[in-house]
Amino acid sequence: MDNIEIPEYFICPISLQIMKDPVTAVSGITYDRESIEHWLFTTHNTICPATNQPLPENSELTPNHTLRRLIQAWCTLYGAVDRIPTPKTPLTKFYVINLVKDLRVPNLQLKTLKKLEALAIESDRNRNYMVEAGVGKSLINIIVSCYRKGEFSGVEEALSVLYLIRVPFVQSGSGLPGNDEVVDSLTWVLGLEYFSGMKTAAYALKTVVQLNRRLLERLNRVFFQTVSCCLRQHGDVGVNAILHVLLEACSWGRNRGMMIESGTVFDVIEVELRESAKKTTEMVLGIIYHLCSCADGRAQLLSHAAGLAAVTRRILKVSATADDRAVLIIWLISKYSATNGVLVEMLRVGSVAKLCVVIQANCESHLKEKAREVLRMHFDVWKDSPCVEVATLTRYMR
Repeated sequence: MDNIEIPEYFICPISLQIMKDPVTAVSGITYDRESIEHWLFTTHNTICPATNQPLPENSELTPNHTLRRLIQAWCTLYGAVDRIPTPKTPLTKFYVINLVKDLRVPNLQLKTLKKLEALAIESDRNRNYMVEAGVGKSLINIIVSCYRKGEFSGVEEALSVLYLIRVPFVQSGSGLPGNDEVVDSLTWVLGLEYFSGMKTAAYALKTVVQLNRRLLERLNRVFFQTVSCCLRQHGDVGVNAILHVLLEACSWGRNRGMMIESGTVFDVIEVELRESAKKTTEMVLGIIYHLCSCADGRAQLLSHAAGLAAVTRRILKVSATADDRAVLIIWLISKYSATNGVLVEMLRVGSVAKLCVVIQANCESHLKEKAREVLRMHFDVWKDSPCVEVATLTRYMR
């Protein structure tokens, strides 16, 4: 192979490899299909990489059959080079539109969902065609229909395709169920026993909420009980999507009350103890902070054996956002729930010592002031403890 000179026009300008499926862009330059589709549909470039000419969005790529046959003949001639196989016919928009029509036929629905899933996995171009053909709307209609009938067949496949194509659920046009019913349907899915598509359902729920935050005003106890159950029973599957929805829901007082009733504080602490990702920690601390604005929320945090310790250990170890939320949680506990037992616990788990470090660290001024305020509030209790030096407390209270 090293001694064989490969014709220059057989080489893709992007991959610098022999083209397997040459296609010509509107700029007149020929590329390997896989490379140019990645350039256009994954990285979302809008210029020709060879000429810098603009390429219209969704520009057509014309198969260069003559060049493909030349490459195949050349590969056959030189046995040291693997023969380039004839590529399969690329997906067309017309074919996807027909698949969408098949989704409306009960006997074809499951088979069609599996076809769509395979196509979505295959390439970005396929996923773009599916979005344009309105696959997202059809899939959410299937999920809502299953919810209405109490039937599970097709739900997991529909959610899988939605997750793969990352299409917004709520699109303009008629024929889409109300958003409240979409949330009810997804709550039903999340509550199903032995359901293996928790990640896809959680992603779908997050997408719905992002598109219409007003839905958060109308959430009910069943929703929060179901979501809390998911956090307890499904480990880390879909956890960040669920935490995102809970954090967004905290803006409403009625939601905070229902979350506390559902044991959300306890559940998110358990998530934090088993999951150490930055984004997860930030969302967990954000939820705890909002719920600690209520006496019952603070009581739930303190009832967990590792509650204060879980909050304290993340200070100055994750991010500025995590520091802000964790220090404010400790401030709320110190100001409104500071029994003798709680103050002793704060010494034991290192909360007091960590507040002293916050004052020394490169933190926001308002956090340093909150830390000083806590130290001032309970100086008389902590000054005699062997866990922290009086000189240290005195120095950082100024």
